[in-house]
Amino acid sequence: MASGIIAVLDDIAALMDDVALASKVATRKTAGILGDDLAVNAEKATGFLASREIPVLWAITKGSFLNKLIIIPVALALNIFLPSLIKFILIGGGIYLAYEGVEKIIESLFHRPKTGIDVIEQQEDDTQAEKLKIRSAITTDFILSIEIVIIALGTVLTQTLLIQVLTVSVVAIFATIGVYGIVALIVRMDDVGYRLITKSNDTGIRARLGHFLVGALPIVINLLGIIGTIALLLVSGGILVHNIDFFHHLFPAIPSMLKEFVLGFVVGLVAVGLTILIKKMLGKSGS
Repeated sequence: MASGIIAVLDDIAALMDDVALASKVATRKTAGILGDDLAVNAEKATGFLASREIPVLWAITKGSFLNKLIIIPVALALNIFLPSLIKFILIGGGIYLAYEGVEKIIESLFHRPKTGIDVIEQQEDDTQAEKLKIRSAITTDFILSIEIVIIALGTVLTQTLLIQVLTVSVVAIFATIGVYGIVALIVRMDDVGYRLITKSNDTGIRARLGHFLVGALPIVINLLGIIGTIALLLVSGGILVHNIDFFHHLFPAIPSMLKEFVLGFVVGLVAVGLTILIKKMLGKSGS
């Protein structure tokens, strides 16, 4: 009896070793997309009232966990029964990310600043705007999570199904906790700085650090907005380059990062143009 228990424990230990090794490799493979995920979601989790930052971030985090809870079994099932469909799902997600990235650029360039009655209307509709931004963040997280799961799964295709499930689950949990944990630290920078200032009576090294954190937050948020937009276009272009042979072999002399960014921008521009055209056509037909 005792020897049987020891054998089971040995098997579990060996399984955990295999999962740990596979998870390490998968995490290394997904490091780039995790960095992009952090930049994109940090930008999307900012811009709210201080009292709403953590509730909004928690709502997005729960949505991220739900996304991965849906994606992991579907990805495993598709890998077994219909692996060719995974590529088309990734391509569709890449087009959506390109669309969102270009839409953000157009909005930042041509968006009219709100004044007077526009500001009052915006304040009255803050709840609805918050819900829309949360939904947008969760949708973007869904697309990025698909790529994270697919990349992680690709590192353990030769392993048993149990190791595949455990490895992809570990990477997914680590990605969510790691990304949104760092985002939480970023959005609360100013609170930490304010506490340092008040506790040090606005004098000394802690006060200077506090003022630095408070002053740095708007700069960090603006940078995250820029980095997040660039990340959307890079990720979308990378997905298209790696899954469509024509794009993969197009302009081989151009650095891959530049090619992916330009491709993401062009595809996003086309997607935005088609969306506007379809909306206009539907509007005319409705009228």
